[in-house]
Amino acid sequence: MSPPQSALEFLDFVNASPTPYHAVASSAALLDAAGFTRIKERDNWASTVQPGGKYYLTRNSSSVVAFAVGAKWEPGNPIGMVGAHTDSPCLRVKPVSKRTTNGYLQVGVETYGGGIWHSWFDRDLSVAGRVLVREGEGEGNFVQKLVKVDKPILRIPHLAIHLHRQTNFDPNKEDEMVPIAGLAEAELNKSTEPEAQPEGDDYQPLKAMPERHHPAFLALVAKEAGVEVSQIVDFELILYDTQKACLGGINDEFIYSARLDNLNMTYCSIQGLIASVSTTALDNDASIRLVACFDHEEIGSLSAHGADSNMLPAVLRRLSVIPAAGTSAEALAASTAFEQTLCTSFLLSADMAHAVHPNYAAKYERNHTPAMNGGPVVKINANQRYATNSPGIVLLQEVARQARVPLQLFVVKNDSPCGSTIGPMLSAKLGVRTLDMGNPQLSMHSIREMGGSRDVEFAVKLFEGFLSRFGELEGRILVD
Repeated sequence: MSPPQSALEFLDFVNASPTPYHAVASSAALLDAAGFTRIKERDNWASTVQPGGKYYLTRNSSSVVAFAVGAKWEPGNPIGMVGAHTDSPCLRVKPVSKRTTNGYLQVGVETYGGGIWHSWFDRDLSVAGRVLVREGEGEGNFVQKLVKVDKPILRIPHLAIHLHRQTNFDPNKEDEMVPIAGLAEAELNKSTEPEAQPEGDDYQPLKAMPERHHPAFLALVAKEAGVEVSQIVDFELILYDTQKACLGGINDEFIYSARLDNLNMTYCSIQGLIASVSTTALDNDASIRLVACFDHEEIGSLSAHGADSNMLPAVLRRLSVIPAAGTSAEALAASTAFEQTLCTSFLLSADMAHAVHPNYAAKYERNHTPAMNGGPVVKINANQRYATNSPGIVLLQEVARQARVPLQLFVVKNDSPCGSTIGPMLSAKLGVRTLDMGNPQLSMHSIREMGGSRDVEFAVKLFEGFLSRFGELEGRILVD
């Protein structure tokens, strides 16, 4: 059986998206191709966002919100939302990364999130991210450029077993996880032109970039950005595994990939929104269909562009008062449309779930063992680490029934800790009904994860059905 086309398209998406900045750029490209209009938070939306329109915006180039406004929208009506995140555990280049040890050039890195760090050893690594460069004459402007070095340049070697006989392997993250970039002798013998020094009394608050990072490393980044090293003012670079995502298993039933958590849900939610406006016109829809993909979930979401920021509340407040077609916005200044919209809206918090591991089955609650390619997993926790409740399950089950998508249930064992998501956080912040769910996977937070190839299509269809039908279903499940 050939793999679903959606799985193959997801491979292209994740391979092009080694960082949150690239994931947002890849999402924006999909939205542009589907006819969505890019807008900015800093602008007035009064004359831009209209019933029947499709729009998206970004913040920090690492978070994205996209939405389609039903043609019959009225202030205070419901918004069907899917929330995901664009970041994954990784290693990030330090602000001063230049290291030389025992004849090796090394690049200092900082751990981000809760990664399975030993999985980063003996991998062919490179860097990607964004570079801030100076362009133009005189003072010039500062412009962001995305870079992705498409070749292995870094490696964190294991210590030989002959020198480390212990059965456990728990490397010191500061001293034993420093990637090797090259040999110091090669750097010393390399013929390079000295950097031009700024003329006059040009005070520099920070040390120059070549003092903070190896010149050869900077040259590679500058080449990828299409600029001179002297134009680089700063950067945020992330290490990634150069081995591409691919299909695997005897029948191509698996996806082997980095960043399944959570680019799988980012991709599926964006495609679900696009599919919903393609298959179900906005003409008779009185709701708004929205997808929000945030940065910084893996470190708690407390940032200006994380789920615990004002990003989603600010967007929802502005959308809640969009006037109905043919009416004036002036009469809405003192309305309670925002509060009404929150009370009638619903959020699917989409973050990857745990598939049962055949070698560690005892770690799972015996009656809740999600299988890959068994469909999206509804996550439940009595202590509200997940925001799911019965009305939400009824709603999603009805959507899945219509879309013919199988669902699974998951709870952790009573003697096991439970992770969390953006679901409880946004549910508490907004007072919006919320359900936590995600596609099942193995090796979560490893540099190389494993998921089901059919689950991509299941999730896209589920999100498409939810966004298309929520306006209709909302009034049928009333629990005040």
